[in-house]
Amino acid sequence: MINVKQLAHVCIFAHDLEATRSFYRDVLGMDTRFNFLRDGKIFGFYLDCGGRSHVEVFQKDATTYSELNQINHFCLEVENIDAAIAHIKSKGVDVTAKKHACDDTFQAWIRDPNGVKIELFEYTAKSAQFIGGDRIADW
Repeated sequence: MINVKQLAHVCIFAHDLEATRSFYRDVLGMDTRFNFLRDGKIFGFYLDCGGRSHVEVFQKDATTYSELNQINHFCLEVENIDAAIAHIKSKGVDVTAKKHACDDTFQAWIRDPNGVKIELFEYTAKSAQFIGGDRIADW
């Protein structure tokens, strides 16, 4: 039997590594844990997502986001979604309004410089992720 502990990382491709690094550092506060080097040049890096979770980024010049991609988005839990939205707006990044979702979480959405969709999540005491129970989707 396998005992999954947590999500280790999500991997994304970037057409501009340094713009991507700046976005995740300056907008989302995620520091670089380490870089991947090849022939003395950085071609990727790991971003600290808290605990032992990470976002892995690799250079891929022709990368573009498509709704047909198999990975649709990734989600980051935040401590205070209102403060997160205000901070993101202060950085000039478009962010959706806070929504109370059918699973009793609060969420908002942004995109990174590569078009990758990022969901921001704030759990509540009633969140289905903790108390269970089927929920009727409202989208």
